[in-house]
Amino acid sequence: MTHFPTLDAWLAHLESAHPVGIDMGLTRIGKVKDALGLAFDCPVITVGGTNGKGSTCAMLESILRASGYHVGCHTSPHLLEFNERARIDGHNATDDELLPHFEAVEAARTRLAEPVSLTYFEFTTLAILHWFASRELDAVILEVGLGGRLDAVNIIDADCAIVTSIDIDHTEYLGETREKIAYEKAGIFRPGRPAICADPAPPQTLIDHAQAIGAELWLFGRDFRYEGQAGSERQQWSYVGPTARRSALAYPALRGANQLINTAAALAALEALRDRLPVSAQDVRLGLANVELPGRFQVLPGRPSIVLDVAHNPHAAAVLAQNLGSMGFFRYTYAVFGAMRDKDIAGVVKHLKGEIDHWCLADLPIGRAASAADLDEIVRTAGVKDSPDSSISRFASPAEAFQDALSRVTDDDRIVVFGSFYTVAGVMAYRKSRRH
Repeated sequence: MTHFPTLDAWLAHLESAHPVGIDMGLTRIGKVKDALGLAFDCPVITVGGTNGKGSTCAMLESILRASGYHVGCHTSPHLLEFNERARIDGHNATDDELLPHFEAVEAARTRLAEPVSLTYFEFTTLAILHWFASRELDAVILEVGLGGRLDAVNIIDADCAIVTSIDIDHTEYLGETREKIAYEKAGIFRPGRPAICADPAPPQTLIDHAQAIGAELWLFGRDFRYEGQAGSERQQWSYVGPTARRSALAYPALRGANQLINTAAALAALEALRDRLPVSAQDVRLGLANVELPGRFQVLPGRPSIVLDVAHNPHAAAVLAQNLGSMGFFRYTYAVFGAMRDKDIAGVVKHLKGEIDHWCLADLPIGRAASAADLDEIVRTAGVKDSPDSSISRFASPAEAFQDALSRVTDDDRIVVFGSFYTVAGVMAYRKSRRH
């Protein structure tokens, strides 16, 4: 059995141990789960979808914590350190807390009559779940990594499953159409249990699958919705569900046009689980007021205005463009942009080129990334030109691109950092190093 003294050593080992980074299927991980005897006595909520997963998990976690529940939350990927992926009661796991559970997964894996290999995501998911299971929690929230049906998180039978949105992404694993992708995401639904879909136009495949397995399907617009009281002096909104109405809610602390739909999905899940996890109106208000999520339309305090957003597909880019457009007047907008090669980069640029004047394009520290030169070609093809009021430049890293933008902005400008978790993480790490 392999043994490592530190979490960093474990993670470095796992990055090279399993030859394929993503290896869809639950057979291997299922065997190790059974060997670990992994099970939960508390309600488990699984959250899948193309965009909005992280926000929805953060809302659920914040509301449940405001209610005094002990809550475990597993999200991915991380921005600055692996420990962000595992939180209990809002605190990231320490290395020492996680180490015994990495050892436990390895011991269970090697004890099998025919030991299996696990991907980085499978191994770490099992270790985090094993940590949660050891802690007598009141609720567990799990963010799906990729797809749903074959994702590692789906080894747990969720008491309630949420699909936030369905858009084209990860086509090499999930299929080329919304219908195929919706079928993969609906794989987290379970017979006889609440299955919540927050996409306003869900593909028929999701509805058919929910019906075929006998899940209790809640559709946005049909079974639950939000009503905005926009224009009123006090910006408020209401959640309306099958059996519950929550009125006069303040807007969540997460900014952005799409957050009410994510919040409505979270409130629908809590309505569905109200017998096991009751929450009061005050808990909901406190939870929404205190929710935090780095890198999701995160506007940093001070000037120039700096926006961090991990938007990396056209659907998320359209939302980011809408959010940028509603921020008020800025003289120029500088973009720090880096992206993965397998994304619809042209689709992302198309949505955002109207909001951006100066493009600072960055190489990213990963083989799957598009180069700054690739991005340059796509941005120019989209019609962006060098002029006194617009420019395109290339850099070896997000930090260098950000430094260039900082050197050129005035207090009347803004910088938007987007395109990938790696782009946002690169700038966050640079800003953190400057503070220290």
